[in-house]
Amino acid sequence: MTRPDFTHLPPRQGTLALKLEARQAMFGRADVLPLWVADMDFAAPDCVRQALIARAEHPIYGYTVRDPDMLPALCDWIGRRHGWQPAPAHACIAPGVVPSLYAAVAAFSAPGEGVIVQTPVYPPFLQAVQTQGRRLLDNPLRCQDGAYSLDLEHFEQCARQARLFLLCSPHNPVGRVWSRAELQALLAICARHDVIVFADEIHADLLYPGEVHQPALPLAPERVVAAWAPSKTFNIPGMGLSALFSEQAALMQRLQAIFAALPVSTQHPFGQVAWTTAYRQAEPWLEALLQTLQGHRQHVLARLHSELPRLRMSVPQATYLLWLDFQAWGCSEPELVRRLVDEAGLGLNPGSSFGESGRGWMRLNMATTRTQLDLALDRLIAAFA
Repeated sequence: MTRPDFTHLPPRQGTLALKLEARQAMFGRADVLPLWVADMDFAAPDCVRQALIARAEHPIYGYTVRDPDMLPALCDWIGRRHGWQPAPAHACIAPGVVPSLYAAVAAFSAPGEGVIVQTPVYPPFLQAVQTQGRRLLDNPLRCQDGAYSLDLEHFEQCARQARLFLLCSPHNPVGRVWSRAELQALLAICARHDVIVFADEIHADLLYPGEVHQPALPLAPERVVAAWAPSKTFNIPGMGLSALFSEQAALMQRLQAIFAALPVSTQHPFGQVAWTTAYRQAEPWLEALLQTLQGHRQHVLARLHSELPRLRMSVPQATYLLWLDFQAWGCSEPELVRRLVDEAGLGLNPGSSFGESGRGWMRLNMATTRTQLDLALDRLIAAFA
């Protein structure tokens, strides 16, 4: 197999790419370096591309039945890479992790009931709770010198008022890989207060050397529903499919009832091809990607340490997302965004969109070429040195 090329930036103009086309609306300029939307600037695995081309050569793109190898392919992948062998019988295909997040809030809580999130966190966690009339119970992560940890005492206070806990594992945007002991502590509290857990594990495959992802479901099979997807792992988020796992038929039935009430298809002819091909054939591509991301992470750390030491960073244990602390400059978030856009020409995610505890921080997507990453760092350092 030819080694993937992560040094080339495939042109995305004309592909209706969100991170390019929405720049004007998001930042007031259409020419900022787009380091915000969490997809990668790298070509998807060639085996996936070739499988899609082969499928596209058939001229009929009609309704399809489920590829029977989708769930077995994912279960084999999880067993091989994460030491937990789930059963396909305990899984279903869903129309994406974010729709599943909304469905979980609808299925496992009633209007006015409490749902726990741990900010700063991926914005749909907040939106799924607030737009459906549930009570947001914020259990902010503790941060000391850029390192994040759990506040278990406060989490238990929240759990007393909650029906559901939305767990982000690994965590977006702070990049934490929660240890087995940390997850056991959270799940023990949920057991004491009869709180259901929805675990978003979409970044589980993007681990840095020495890190181990602990799946949540085998630690508490009586109360966990877990979401997995190939979208971040193989850079195919536009395909929009995910899987949900639960060993409790009653929990799965409640989720499936939400989806059954919506005219949503999960039998996309191209999404199924990409899914099964990726999980069956693209592991060498992922290994090469992880080496590239590790090099990027160390490169950013070294440059910031030597050229902009005031800018602290939460060093990610997983994901290709960097969580940057600009609080040393003491400026408001609108002023921080203005400087990044007008002086540095950079499009990053503002921290407050991840919750109030994210204010003063920015999220940067480093899954691009080293050349593009250095251009972004040059501009950032010039604007803030």
